[in-house]
Amino acid sequence: MDVLESPVNSAITTPGTDPAIPAALRSRIAREFSSRWQEQWGGKFVLHGRPTGPDAVRLDGNDYLSVTGHPEIVQAQVSALRQDTEAVVQSGVFLLDTHPAHAFEKAMAQWVGKQDGFLCQSGYAANVGLLQIIADAETPVYLDSLAHMSLWEGARAAKAPAHAFRHNDPSHLQRMVQAHGPGVVVVDSVYSTTGALCPLREIVEVAERHGCTIVVDESHSLGTHGPEGAGLCALLGLSDRVHFITASLAKAFAGRAGFFTAPPSMRYYVLISSFPNIFSSSLLPHEIAGLAATLGVIRRSDDARRRLHATTARLRASLTEAGYPIHQGTEQIISLEAGSEPAAMVLRDTLEERDVVGSIFCAPATSKNRAMVRLTLNASLTDAEIEHVERVAREVAPLLKPWDWPIARRNRAAAAERRGA
Repeated sequence: MDVLESPVNSAITTPGTDPAIPAALRSRIAREFSSRWQEQWGGKFVLHGRPTGPDAVRLDGNDYLSVTGHPEIVQAQVSALRQDTEAVVQSGVFLLDTHPAHAFEKAMAQWVGKQDGFLCQSGYAANVGLLQIIADAETPVYLDSLAHMSLWEGARAAKAPAHAFRHNDPSHLQRMVQAHGPGVVVVDSVYSTTGALCPLREIVEVAERHGCTIVVDESHSLGTHGPEGAGLCALLGLSDRVHFITASLAKAFAGRAGFFTAPPSMRYYVLISSFPNIFSSSLLPHEIAGLAATLGVIRRSDDARRRLHATTARLRASLTEAGYPIHQGTEQIISLEAGSEPAAMVLRDTLEERDVVGSIFCAPATSKNRAMVRLTLNASLTDAEIEHVERVAREVAPLLKPWDWPIARRNRAAAAERRGA
């Protein structure tokens, strides 16, 4: 069946609702999507599994510290909804310095060791909006090969030449900078598909030696790492050596926003130059109030951070012992990289049948043929839930044979090469 006639596209081909799709677009969909839909996914959307049952262990969200529904946060949101009757919905660039959004921006910046910052609609908008204004066509941008897609799109928005360096490889970064000249170095603190920790100190040292600006996306370490959860830069004492810190506030903050720091001297340059800031409405008062309350909760959540790290260490050890190749990461994001998209769907379905729920990540979120089921851990997982996940992992290992996944074979080949060197 033509993908354009499949259920997922029926709304755009039903007579009387929309014009016919132009031939050029039909051709593009057929070229880029149809074979995936028909041959790899079997006519079922790859990201959608079975409905979640009441006994399922959910490892498919990003609320790492389990702050959703916290009474302080809910009360702050409710109070703002009840009391604020004069808010004007407008672009954030029009908000005066006395607005609560700016107080939150200052509080966030000071928390991570900076002086000023900017609240955005999303982490994606934050990354695009920052890189758009700190790079240009004459500024090379060096991105870790696993850097988040929003960072690559930021370089594209700046019309900057983008150069990938090998994942977590400071030596390769140095060779790239020597070849192309000083520019902007961009890394994630914790990588969103693998849970790998950035060798940040070494990256910063390379950037400093060659006069580069450095941007660190702390989306998956803000709240979970560092003193009071202030992030990896703060944990390593590097905040004053990193030029810009960005983050999605849809992870540990469990909200709908993004953030990036910038020196106070750049405030009005940012406000008049960063397109996502200019052309997006500001967050609503109850959202800002909720985020401000969440910041207070997160700063006091040392016990939750300890539980999260203990759970991470425990489950990673159990999965490794059961034969799962998860060597590429260390943090609360665990990647079960099955390889092909059909293999990832089988993995996802096998886990869901046993009430363990993860999320499929595939292209464009990953490289082609590196599809995975991502498990994201949180601080509220009980011992019984962790035991269930461990038991299921052991039970399905003989069925799935993770030791034969492409990533496992590559790891063995690399180890053999190192031994022979």
